Amino acid sequence: MSWFESLVLGLVQGLTEFLPVSSSAHLRLTAAFSGWKDPGAAFTAITQIGTETAVLIYFRKDIGRIISSWFRSLFDRTMRHNHDAQMGWLVIVGSIPIGVLGVTLKDQIEGPFRDLRITATMLIVIGVIIGIADRMAARDETGGRHRAPKQRKSLENLGVKDGLIFGLCQACALIPGVSRSGATISGGLFMGYRREAAARYSFLLAIPAVLASGAFEVKDSLGEGHVDWPPTLFATVIAFASGYAVIAWFMKWISNKSFMPFVWYRIALGVVIIALVGAGALSPHAAESAG
Repeated sequence: MSWFESLVLGLVQGLTEFLPVSSSAHLRLTAAFSGWKDPGAAFTAITQIGTETAVLIYFRKDIGRIISSWFRSLFDRTMRHNHDAQMGWLVIVGSIPIGVLGVTLKDQIEGPFRDLRITATMLIVIGVIIGIADRMAARDETGGRHRAPKQRKSLENLGVKDGLIFGLCQACALIPGVSRSGATISGGLFMGYRREAAARYSFLLAIPAVLASGAFEVKDSLGEGHVDWPPTLFATVIAFASGYAVIAWFMKWISNKSFMPFVWYRIALGVVIIALVGAGALSPHAAESAG
């Protein structure tokens, strides 16, 4: 991997990780359209450490309260009803699905799931799902001709059942094209949560899974030597810087904006990929064997 490739791929990772458009799909497509080799699941997992570091810094106050309260709740029964302590447990519970499926489906994630036809299909299908969830949330927020606006849930209302559903939605993002934030936020909207609440929990929920995945890939890569470390670390730093900027922008956006621009973008991109693959202009395995 060249330094220019690592710069571009790091930017793509950082710019798309927190938007509901699928960073893994965009890394795969950037390589395919540029004639580069597929950066692979290991590169994605390691550079995501950079974007998750941005989450740790941006939400540092929230994370500090949650960790402190969670640890105190282990020894102080009165703390077990504290919201921040409960959030700590809910993040753990919500991380179980992706942990189990990530290990179980590792070979598929690094192989068949990277087929561009699957990526394009997921871009379209999840795009439609996000659009439906967004419209449902908009109707609740604005009300209608014959009904008043409906109060949607905050994270204070989050329980084990909803935490597990959030976790299952996050696990769907193991397939390129789904989008971790897109799946979890739309799942939250369907369950009646406010946009900002769904996004905040989505970002917090991603921390254990992404950091564990990145650490696992680092361990494997050190043993097998299949990662070009200097460019990968450079891409990780670039992903951190661009990812932090995107978080700050996105958290402001979702407070009063619709997800529909992302929905139309996903659908259009998916249709273009299917058309190119169908016409033979793009191989469904493009970049996998490129030099």
